[in-house]
Amino acid sequence: MAGRVITVTSGKGGVGKTTFSANVSAALAELGKKAVAVDTDVGLRNLDIVMGLENRIVYDLVDVVEGRCRLQKALIRDKRLSSLYMLPAAQTRDKSAVSPDSMEKICTELRSQFDFTIIDSPAGIEGGFQNAIAGADEVVIVTTPHVSAIRDADRVIGLLESAEKQQIYLIVNRLQAEMVRRGDMLDIPDILDILGIELLGLIPEDEMIVVTSNRGELVALNPASPAGHAYRNIARRLLGEDIPLLPLEEDKGLLKRIARFFKS
Repeated sequence: MAGRVITVTSGKGGVGKTTFSANVSAALAELGKKAVAVDTDVGLRNLDIVMGLENRIVYDLVDVVEGRCRLQKALIRDKRLSSLYMLPAAQTRDKSAVSPDSMEKICTELRSQFDFTIIDSPAGIEGGFQNAIAGADEVVIVTTPHVSAIRDADRVIGLLESAEKQQIYLIVNRLQAEMVRRGDMLDIPDILDILGIELLGLIPEDEMIVVTSNRGELVALNPASPAGHAYRNIARRLLGEDIPLLPLEEDKGLLKRIARFFKS
């Protein structure tokens, strides 16, 4: 059975796409799936730092596209999880070095080798975004509960629908339940009413994300982290398991309202 190619995007920068891509890939690998995280942010790569693999890069995505090496040589195998890999972006080139056609070819090759290919999209909706979605079977939109991020997510949904992408899922990142309860942060049902796509998961605000990212560690592998727990649950949902919503806090009324919109 061919693997799944999932692009992670948002439109807006700084909402946690790269952290999500790294950690959901790790969570899938920990569950026994062969997973690769692909950085398509040519010129501004960061996935390698988040995954702690920056010192092991020899070849990159552009080297593969331009024929300087085969795909297999550019893949970096994680030392913590034998079934986790990364394909880095080039740091000294611009996004014009990669085209949607070349990305489709790479995705086709990765689909034959991996159970999951997680593509980390750059910020914005121009060339880099078009490259990132070119070979995608599914798309995950990451947003935070902020009006500007949600507006950008709504714009991206329209572009994805125009590109005839059918399977589009939502991740709400950096959720702070106390702020939601006070009315200082948008509630999940409000976000879903605006965006109208299927909710795949919620990730709570968690200082361990900053700590682990700065160390090149993966919070999905930390059993004490609430965000790590959320990433593992999201990975299990991608595998088709019926995983209930993470109890982010004790307000059962909030949880009940969120559950109405949650993926069954």
